[in-house]
Amino acid sequence: MALRFLKASLGAALILGAQAALAQQPAPAGDAELAHRNKTAMCIGCHGIPGYKTAFPEVYHVPKIAGQQPAYIVNALKAYKAGERSHPSMRGIAASLSDEDMAKLAEYYGAPAK
Repeated sequence: MALRFLKASLGAALILGAQAALAQQPAPAGDAELAHRNKTAMCIGCHGIPGYKTAFPEVYHVPKIAGQQPAYIVNALKAYKAGERSHPSMRGIAASLSDEDMAKLAEYYGAPAK
């Protein structure tokens, strides 16, 4: 009986110790190109659908952003991030973007319409 308890205790200690060791490992390095593609996909999900309307927080037409002036896109994203524009989804998305992310997205979407 004592041997069974000892084995179970050692097994639990090994599992917990392994979890702690794994939690202390540094995060893997990011892939900038992959991150850019994912951020682009985050936008296209709403802004790339012709005639798309959203129902949150109210029903309204979602504008297409492809072909917009890059400066307009950056200024709009910064206004959402600062709380100067009130759409909750866009505020959340803009809050997750760095200035560099905003510039890259504006460059991508500011090119001729896709």
